[in-house]
Amino acid sequence: MKYIDRQGNKTESDSGQDRFLKRLYTSAAGRMALKIMVRPWVSKAGGKLLNTRLSALFIDPFVKKNQIDMKQYVRKRYSSYNEFFCRQIRPDMRPIDRETGVLISPCDGKLSVYPVDEQSHFLIKYTEYTLPQLLKSRRLAGMFRGGYACVFRLTVDDYHRYCYVADGIKSPGRFLPGVLHTVNPAAGDVYPIYKENAREYCMLKTKEFGPVLMMEVGAMMVGRIVNTPGRATVKKGQEKGHFEFGGSTIVVLLQKDRVRLDADLLDNTRGGYETVVKMGERIGIAMKAQQNRPAED
Repeated sequence: MKYIDRQGNKTESDSGQDRFLKRLYTSAAGRMALKIMVRPWVSKAGGKLLNTRLSALFIDPFVKKNQIDMKQYVRKRYSSYNEFFCRQIRPDMRPIDRETGVLISPCDGKLSVYPVDEQSHFLIKYTEYTLPQLLKSRRLAGMFRGGYACVFRLTVDDYHRYCYVADGIKSPGRFLPGVLHTVNPAAGDVYPIYKENAREYCMLKTKEFGPVLMMEVGAMMVGRIVNTPGRATVKKGQEKGHFEFGGSTIVVLLQKDRVRLDADLLDNTRGGYETVVKMGERIGIAMKAQQNRPAED
């Protein structure tokens, strides 16, 4: 994996999770095991196990292995592994960029940004597919032609709560059932990732950025995507929901000529790097806000 942070520091390494999934997808025995592992009942069974008190024994080894700084999180005694996995971070550790016209990252993760071309085909982690296939709606996909797809890939060590990227009115969520599957790039060699995954999305009607689509994609061993239901008026930085255990992905779709994404994000993606971002930080600015700003010296 190739990562780069906003300061330009590069990392090229495979995590234990990446190596395990690569073996799983590239061997005959691994692919046989996958046929069972991606079944919804397996994920549900795993979720039940991780909600037991016994599962709390996994917490300390996980924290140590992934070097998680627990001082950043609300202090609490966790009764299960899933409760720990959905832990809340201290608000001061994820300040929200409140500046008018600024689009923020909805989560911690590794971000890639892709233009949506005229045919609505684009690449997400080595898997090519169309927006209509992802959204199961040609009409909805057409709304974002010429815009951008922002893909945030969360790994198990990331903070798994996420927020709204802007002020607006959210629609009720639409859930699209599917076979729970991994979002790791290794999966692209064998299975079309998103066509297999359970996912949920809502439309966010915003004044600054126009219609924005926010989609959460479940991954292998994620039994639930937990979102606030129904239509509501929401604020930038307000919690939208969380994932239960596993690596997961968030996709944000932006319309044409609505947002000027930060140049480093575009450059990094073109260079083959995912950009490490944190929830609440700026990733772009509204076109109108850009036009109204005084010229820089």
